[in-house]
This record gives sequence, structure tokens and C-alpha cells, in this order.
Amino acid sequence: MTDRTGTADRAGANGAAATRILLPDTAQDRDEQRLRLLREEIGKLVRDLPGTLTAVTGRVGEAQLEVVWTTDAAAPPAAPGAPAEPAPPAEQEPATGRAVTAPLVGTFYRAPEPGARPFVEVGDRVVAGQTIGIVEAMKLMNHVASEWDGVVAEVLAEDAMAVEYGQTLLRIEPDET
Repeated sequence: MTDRTGTADRAGANGAAATRILLPDTAQDRDEQRLRLLREEIGKLVRDLPGTLTAVTGRVGEAQLEVVWTTDAAAPPAAPGAPAEPAPPAEQEPATGRAVTAPLVGTFYRAPEPGARPFVEVGDRVVAGQTIGIVEAMKLMNHVASEWDGVVAEVLAEDAMAVEYGQTLLRIEPDET
């Protein structure tokens, strides 16, 4: 039996024990409950994430949650007795050129649309301000531009690859001027 408060009474087999179950009355009650649960989860994430929180987005309709944070440059100290990280192999060449990095967390696209020619390829000449790719975040397309005139020396991010804030997408050898 349901009363006006949205609760149901259920009697046990012998009629002695009763259980009260809270039932949401309306869609608004259900949305408020979802919002409360979403707030709790966001609170847990904010407390547990390493680094600095830069953005939080929560949505109840279609239940969306996005948390953006940056990690501190300094790595956490190693546990006592833990082995030190190995040094990089000496035979690796140092990276050359200037890095074009992702301006935000999202999905990197090398071309303006599927099947189209990429914005740039290795060996292409670029000018400062030229679009070299797109990072999609929350259904928004954010153009990524070169800061320098030069030649594309290396493309490090694949098409439709998830990228982090500050991740190197490609390298440009600047013009000698």
C-alpha cells in the first residue's frame, strides 16, 4: 500500500513485522536522488585525485560526469626500499623541435572530418597560427594551432586518440630566423 509520502508498508507473513521502503514519488524526486548521488561521487573523486582540480562538470539528465585536473610536476616520493626508476636508454636521440601540446583533455583528430586529408603531415611547412589538429571535449571542437613557423618534424598523436592536457601532439622544427 502506498501513502502520500511515497512510502510503502509491507507486512511479514505473520503480519507482525513491517518494513517501510522509501519510493520516489515523481521524476523530480528521482532526479534529486541522482543529483545527490552524483554530488557524492564527485566529492569522492575530488578528495582522491592527485594533483590540482581544474574543472568539474556534472549533469543529471543523461548522467554525465567530467573531472579535469592537472598532476603536479614533481612525482610522488618512492616508497622506502622501492627500486629507483631506470634511466632512459643512452642510445635514444633527444627529441628535437618545439612541441605542440594538447590544450585540454579530449580526443585528438588530425583531420577536419573522417576520411579527409590531415591538417598536417611530417615534412609540411606550417606558419604560426595554422591549425594542426582538433581536440574534441564535451562535443566542442577546439582547434589546435602551431605557435611557430617551421616544418613538421614528427607527429606523435594518432587520429581519434585520447589525449591529456599538455601531451605532445607533434613537433615542429622552427625556421632559422
